Amino acid sequence: MKSLALFLAGAAMFASPVFAADAPAAPAAPAAHAHAAVVGDVIRDASDLPGPLARRGPQTVKVDLDTIEVTGQLADGSTYHYWTFNGKVPGPFIRVRVGDTVEVQLKNAADSVMMHNVDFHAVTGPGGGAAATMAEPGVSKGFTFKALQPGLYVYHCATPMVAQHIANGMYGMILVEPEEGLSKVDREYYVMQGEIYTEQAHGTEGELTESLDKLLAETPEYYVFNGAADALVKKPLKAKTGETVRIFFGVGGPNKTSSFHVIGEIFDKAYPLASITSAPMTDVQTITVPPGGAAVTEFKVDVPGRFVLVDHALSRMERGLKGLLVVDGAEQPAIFRSHQTDDPSGASMGH
Repeated sequence: MKSLALFLAGAAMFASPVFAADAPAAPAAPAAHAHAAVVGDVIRDASDLPGPLARRGPQTVKVDLDTIEVTGQLADGSTYHYWTFNGKVPGPFIRVRVGDTVEVQLKNAADSVMMHNVDFHAVTGPGGGAAATMAEPGVSKGFTFKALQPGLYVYHCATPMVAQHIANGMYGMILVEPEEGLSKVDREYYVMQGEIYTEQAHGTEGELTESLDKLLAETPEYYVFNGAADALVKKPLKAKTGETVRIFFGVGGPNKTSSFHVIGEIFDKAYPLASITSAPMTDVQTITVPPGGAAVTEFKVDVPGRFVLVDHALSRMERGLKGLLVVDGAEQPAIFRSHQTDDPSGASMGH
């Protein structure tokens, strides 16, 4: 009865009453996966996003999403069977302009075990498109929507159990730029935080399997930026002194709120909840982002070194939640200088 209640509660989140009654049930998820697949790289490079849009009128934009279940490296010595959009976590960063007509086509890979769909928080329409895209393995579904309101929005799979699909990697973001676009910066990055719930304890080697019990208890073994433990240490963000950096930050979750912070930097501008047409907050040290939410931060990097991206719930660093911004350039002793000549500036991974 408990599993039925979870199914119905999840279905109600994305479907109209008629669809909920008529839709085929999603296949039950196996408690464990046994895959001999080649291990793929699921980490989404933080620099992997389209650039700012040129000034233009409304257009029709086509978005193709492939739902792919793939085994990837979770941490050194361990793998995990992810469910993804387009083979990476997070899914592709989508960039449109307010007023655009967006045609979404979702294809569920033929070798998928599960049904999948997509719910865009940027959509004004039933389920954010989830009911229209509920696809069995090997099936394509789609819908069209108009981008009515600017902002940075999360999208995610909304197939029951919704939290399970999100925890396994099915989330991403779409930016709806205002008509005038965003202010010019030197570098933009795409970072999303998530949780992974494994039967095995953190640090176990081998192929790890999902734990629905830990998912429901909201006790993850791993916290991740961009799909894997220490992913953005292995693939750091980069900048040069004097440049302005913009980070599009979101939380896939499914359960934990983030206190996003860059150690050794202050956000010159921060747009809480990604309300990009509101006046930004200024001089911000840490910004709170809920599951299914986003924020935009901007800051100038004045001095060289290694700057650590964290959720300031800092115990999560020990479970994989840290990244690096590596800044090159000339020293700026008027802004920062060490009293010790042998100080390994920026080498520490924590406060």
